[in-house]
Amino acid sequence: MPKDLSIKSVLIIGSGPIVIGQACEFDYAGSQAARSLREEGIEVTLINSNPATIMTDKVVADNVYLQPLEPESIIEILKNHKIDAVLPTMGGQTALNLCIKCDELGIWEEYGVRLIGVDIAAIEITENREAFRELMLEIGVGMAPQKTAKSFLEGKEIAQEFGFPLCIRPSYTLGGSGASILHEPKEFDNLLERGLQLSPIHEVMIDKALLGWKEYELELLRDANDNVVIICSIENFDPMGIHTGDSITVAPAMTLSDTTFQKMRDMAILMMRSIGNFAGGCNVQFAVSPDEKEDIIAIEINPRVSRSSALASKATGYPIAKIASKLAIGYHLDELKNQITKTTSALFEPTLDYVIVKIPRWNFNKFPGTNRELGLQMKSVGEVMGIGRSFQEALQKACQSLEIDRNGLGADGKELTNQDTILHSLGHASWNRLFHIYDGIKLGIPMAKIVEKTKIDSWFLKQIEELIKLERKIEKFHIENLPKDLLFEAKQKGYADRQIAHLVRCLESEVYKKRSELGINRVYKLVDTCAAEFEAKTPYYYSTFEYENESIVSDKKKVIVLGSGPNRIGQGIEFDYSC
Repeated sequence: MPKDLSIKSVLIIGSGPIVIGQACEFDYAGSQAARSLREEGIEVTLINSNPATIMTDKVVADNVYLQPLEPESIIEILKNHKIDAVLPTMGGQTALNLCIKCDELGIWEEYGVRLIGVDIAAIEITENREAFRELMLEIGVGMAPQKTAKSFLEGKEIAQEFGFPLCIRPSYTLGGSGASILHEPKEFDNLLERGLQLSPIHEVMIDKALLGWKEYELELLRDANDNVVIICSIENFDPMGIHTGDSITVAPAMTLSDTTFQKMRDMAILMMRSIGNFAGGCNVQFAVSPDEKEDIIAIEINPRVSRSSALASKATGYPIAKIASKLAIGYHLDELKNQITKTTSALFEPTLDYVIVKIPRWNFNKFPGTNRELGLQMKSVGEVMGIGRSFQEALQKACQSLEIDRNGLGADGKELTNQDTILHSLGHASWNRLFHIYDGIKLGIPMAKIVEKTKIDSWFLKQIEELIKLERKIEKFHIENLPKDLLFEAKQKGYADRQIAHLVRCLESEVYKKRSELGINRVYKLVDTCAAEFEAKTPYYYSTFEYENESIVSDKKKVIVLGSGPNRIGQGIEFDYSC
């Protein structure tokens, strides 16, 4: 079906100021959506209160309003412009909340504005945890035991019924605000009161904590013809109990059996269809038991572009926000071309022949004395992404990108050697637990003990153990007699020259000179959405160490633009805007 010709003007709602839990990924989405709609000859009006964004630039939208994200601002825009539809799915939870508020005030109906990309019923049922739970049980999707409390007394009664540990999750909040895991009754009263206060509707969901279960996410797109595609599977390195924004994540999922993945896929599609009849994107989160049964339980579904959508877009080369906005105005997936191959359709699910690792970036040093333990409430302020031919390479690249004065994962002389300190850290998730896992394995702490303490899948831990074994082989040599095969293996596994230099006790420049003499040079591989099944017309690249270079070198003069790295306090989206 071609686009809906009745839609000539669209209002896009932005996400407002950068806050923990809602950062530049929504500017990325909004900018994509605005360009996508303007390609179709649609007039785009955009409202956002953050001036340091790409989406508020005059070249992105036809009309830009830098105003508070409040109903009064929406009314002003609707008076000034003939808006046919509003797209609220690109502005995170802030945009959805504003959309609901305007609906309750009758603003959309008064001005004859349609919602596209989602509907009010879908927003309400996914944010009302009790209604969501009832719907999931109705369609046969399992969930953790949970109940809604609208008062302190109700919360106390639920806690007595379920026992501890428990999770408290306030309704209609952002970035897990007010969410907590409680291991003991003495913490309960204060955290229950806090959760009720933080929820705009003074409601919390109390559920039995699934500590130790593995967490997964799927990114979906659906068109008006009910075609659904799974864009990407994402696995959390950290187990349940840590907010996905604070968890190391890996794409595609590494430790999931194909049978369980297919079940999860079917459940995600069923869930998306059950919450409403809309065309757009969804992010669905699941928990999977760590035993052989691999029982699946639904956590939540977000009927909008999410934080993970930006990661999935970069990981796969599939422009989720751009395609979602096309679907919102009536196009079907099979009518839209893949932007990289130019031959396949958007209905063709991406295939990855590489691995992505995302690691969050924290700024605890700016706030001395704050609780650095990670939990259900997001605390990170930015993130980095590593891409490689293997998990190990992607992991090392991500660690090298954090800008925390580490050479990467290990091989920099900064390891902890006190076993008691390491064991304590393993049992309490913090920003540097990944490095302490490395330290623990290197120190000889039994793998079973580390799994018991961290609840992290042993496959990931064995990957780190393999890196340590490689380091021990390399340490036996000096740069002059380091075998080519060992040096090549280290580069393939993501080790930086400075890490190798530390292991063989020489200068970084000497490692570079040695590998150049041996012909161990960086090559570039395609991110093409199809694992080289089709020719890529407009791909992008990542570097690795192999023999075949897939990059076509231009004879034009070249300029390198250096970005600013992960967001942190004092350095945010404004530098992305400048680039």
